[in-house]
Amino acid sequence: MSIFSRFLPKRKPVEIKNNIPKEKANIKKTFGVYCHSHHDTKGDKLCPKCTALLATVLTKMSRCPYGITKPICDRCDRAAECLGAKQSQEFMAIMNGSQKRMFLSHPMMTIKHKLASMGVDYAKFQQAKKIDDKVKAKAEAAKKRAKERKEKK
Repeated sequence: MSIFSRFLPKRKPVEIKNNIPKEKANIKKTFGVYCHSHHDTKGDKLCPKCTALLATVLTKMSRCPYGITKPICDRCDRAAECLGAKQSQEFMAIMNGSQKRMFLSHPMMTIKHKLASMGVDYAKFQQAKKIDDKVKAKAEAAKKRAKERKEKK
């Protein structure tokens, strides 16, 4: 601790925000845009297939093992485990198939979602980089130990 530490601003603890309600609203809007364009529904109504998938997705989101620290569902590694293979593919098709229409109807929400997904991708990249660095360090240490053993003989 330095003598100047009392003059520096104190660090605030990191706040964990619960983004699940916001993400649920985003998914509902995305399903609405997709269903209106592909299944010719009107107003707040969705077709039975989209309604069933939406209900499943929202239920699974509430039961997510990550809790409030969960990543965005369309960037999550466990999406296939949570929803099942077929429903996960349908969910991803809806999310990817309505990107352009979402940008036209809800531009700010789409930009915020895109930034959040980029943040998830960056966090995954950093995590993979950290793991790769550990593996390389272990390999180098093993080579060094092997070389030292060889020199001893």
